Amino acid sequence: MSAVAQRPPGRWAAGRVATPRIALLGTGGVGGAFVARCEQLRAAGRAIPGFAWMGNSRALAARADDPVAALATLRAAPPRADAWAPWTEAAGLERGDVLVDATSSDAVAGWHAEWLARGVHVVTANKLGTGAALARCHAIAAAAAASGAGYGDAATVGAGLPLLRSIRALVAGGDRIRGIDGVLSGSLAWLFGGYDGARPFSALVREASRQGYAEPDPRTDLSGEDVRRKLLILARAAGWPLEAGQVRVESLLGSALAAAGAGEVDGLLPTLDHALEQRRRKAAAAGARLRFVGRVDAGGGRAGIEALPAHHRLSAGGGTDNVVAITSCRYQASPLLVRGPGAGAAVTAAALLDDVLALVSTR
Repeated sequence: MSAVAQRPPGRWAAGRVATPRIALLGTGGVGGAFVARCEQLRAAGRAIPGFAWMGNSRALAARADDPVAALATLRAAPPRADAWAPWTEAAGLERGDVLVDATSSDAVAGWHAEWLARGVHVVTANKLGTGAALARCHAIAAAAAASGAGYGDAATVGAGLPLLRSIRALVAGGDRIRGIDGVLSGSLAWLFGGYDGARPFSALVREASRQGYAEPDPRTDLSGEDVRRKLLILARAAGWPLEAGQVRVESLLGSALAAAGAGEVDGLLPTLDHALEQRRRKAAAAGARLRFVGRVDAGGGRAGIEALPAHHRLSAGGGTDNVVAITSCRYQASPLLVRGPGAGAAVTAAALLDDVLALVSTR
């Protein structure tokens, strides 16, 4: 789908809405945590915009006066046999409303520029908006600039850590970013942080999925594609218009696992174990630990497994922590370090709501 897609059917109001409303796409872990966060703050007396509607790939709740009940109904909806995009039936968003994309859908990301062009703010955890094709990233920026609508993307990298905000503030202040290095996947940070040989790597992958640290299909993390998208988002924020092919990624997947159907993935996870155990032992013999590291600068980027000594700055995190070093003219000798939890539905949802509230309170 192109970055600026065909208009959905129905009337879209031209004027600015008096009281902003939220439309939520995605009712999985992040979408559910977003609804819970909204209700928690609303119960504490915080003014939170109401839901105009919410939807997933199966159904749409056109009125979501009871968000928790609407969420349960949408999650229980049966799969559809036909191709259906709920947002095409959701005419009625006005300028100043907020579309929250809690999906990982490329098709949904293809509509970001369209919504922005109509004056609807977009807040997203979906990396396929500004972390995919460069043309789509440019279309999003142009649509936001032309309409004045806001694009909240703090949840796309670092689950809301002040990474994008810091990079943009440095650039706006006249600094020049020279390089960005980091452990950018909370899932892979957790996996390699706990990988000491006591259990096979495949067992850790299964546990990460159970605990909600991994993407719904763990191959998104294991392929390195999630890190590639994050590196592209960071690079573009730094002013480097990189194409996806300029970021090289080491995939952990063998050919069989990469090509497997969704139902075959779990049974093929043990194919990861032998090669990774050999690399772990080699690193341990040298006093190092394996980490999945991403690096990017104006010339391009790369991401893959590195053996890092315990005292290395990118070895400092624990659990799902992201650790990112930003080197710039201002921070040349000692890079600016940002560290904190980089995975989990709750922190991602909090970042989404922070962006929503920032947009509706300042515009």
